[in-house]
Amino acid sequence: MIEFINDNLSEPYIKLKNTYLDAIESNQKEVQALLVASYSKELKEVDARFVNLKIVDNNKFIFFSNYNSPKSNQFNNHPQISCVLYWSNIDTQIRMKAKISKTPSNFSDEYFNKRSIEKNALALSSAQSKDIKSYREIEENYNKALKSKNLDVRPKFWGGYQFVPYYFEFWKGHKLRLNKREAFKLINDDWKKQFLQP
Repeated sequence: MIEFINDNLSEPYIKLKNTYLDAIESNQKEVQALLVASYSKELKEVDARFVNLKIVDNNKFIFFSNYNSPKSNQFNNHPQISCVLYWSNIDTQIRMKAKISKTPSNFSDEYFNKRSIEKNALALSSAQSKDIKSYREIEENYNKALKSKNLDVRPKFWGGYQFVPYYFEFWKGHKLRLNKREAFKLINDDWKKQFLQP
């Protein structure tokens, strides 16, 4: 589930929330799965992965990650990303382009404190995307972290990311491929709407 707070009343955000509610009503699984694409300046290649979108706070979309991960390095060096939500039950895709940055430390602290000890143990035990000898070692690291006394204290290498879109595209599928595409571009603090060819 995605938590919406301090609703933004501009058209693309209203449309986003209403589409999300339609997806929930249709019993969409993994409704919070967000594809995030970023650019590695070091490797000169685009990378992509799914994250769990947790919060939409006014115009900010928020998820959490390991700050030492490859994607975090990419965000730091090239803070522009592209994102996609796709809800198959309603055949709707939402594309976004945005600037990304870390959430304030106190926000990440508060969120970490609300999580289960199991999730916090995983955050503490994983050097995300680093090589490891076997899956068993992952389990051992996790079980060791689970016995830690500091599972309510956020490690400095873990926290939130927030991105603010400057572009939205809402794609609605059609059985004859007459797909409906509505785009919104932020120009001088005003959203300009246009329709796109399928």
